[in-house]
Amino acid sequence: MLMQKNLVDLIRKRRQDLNAVIMAHFYQPPEIQDIADMVGDSLQLARDASKASADVIVICGVSFMAESAKIMNPDKLIVTPDPAAGCPMAEMITGAQLKEWKASRPGAQVVCYVNTSAEVKAESDICCTSSNAVDVVNSLPKDAPILFVPDKNLAHFVSAKTGRDIEAWPGYCPIHHQVTAEQVLAQKALYPDALVIVHPECPPEVVALADVAVSTGGMLKYVEQSPAQEFIIGTEAGLLHQMYKRFPDREFHIVRQDFLCPNMKLNSLEKLHRVLETLEPPIEVPEDIRVRAYQSLERMLAIG
Repeated sequence: MLMQKNLVDLIRKRRQDLNAVIMAHFYQPPEIQDIADMVGDSLQLARDASKASADVIVICGVSFMAESAKIMNPDKLIVTPDPAAGCPMAEMITGAQLKEWKASRPGAQVVCYVNTSAEVKAESDICCTSSNAVDVVNSLPKDAPILFVPDKNLAHFVSAKTGRDIEAWPGYCPIHHQVTAEQVLAQKALYPDALVIVHPECPPEVVALADVAVSTGGMLKYVEQSPAQEFIIGTEAGLLHQMYKRFPDREFHIVRQDFLCPNMKLNSLEKLHRVLETLEPPIEVPEDIRVRAYQSLERMLAIG
């Protein structure tokens, strides 16, 4: 514990010296969340990054989040504790694959989940997160065909909510996609009074059993506004840290015990300290790609 306290003190001092800001996703390890200046879901981190006044932005998440921060802040130094922390779903489609796909669908509007590379964002018309995907799709022309990348489960959820026909790329989050209806039913049998909250990256049959399907930020808001005392949580276990911090009087049950994203857990205090000391490697996005990707992100942020 003394070693961790020393690391925390060193990180805080270095952050102040650099005029740095540390942003962390809800799925990060608890000690990373606790030292971060801002903790949020993908939409909140994108908004915060677009408004950051710090000279150095440290993104504690996965690679596409660091890329998005660089896209929004081309003149700032962006670093991440572990550059190898990728997103398997984001890697299920490339910019070249999307370019070929949309060429075969002339006139289609391309909506890309923020969980994508800069190259994919650059080939898209507008980005979305799980928080605002419904609003994003509702903002598109009613007669326009819609291509959605890369998450087929989120696309199914949005199609059901909007009534729009959506052609989805066959990608998925390997962690959320493993949740089964049987697991949800088993938890409901154990905790019959609990409300079920799941992420829309879960399969449709899981979403159908939930009381609500929302983003991680939406889950926290739902618990805050709910009179219920007990909840079954269907998303990565890192969110439970915020649940218990904010709502110590409530009970939370994870829908499956191994609900962990190994990539999100690659970051550590040691790696955070090291990247603040070295500021290496800086996150870079080629300018021609960055400008086009920025337009997709900016259109999303303009919707709210």
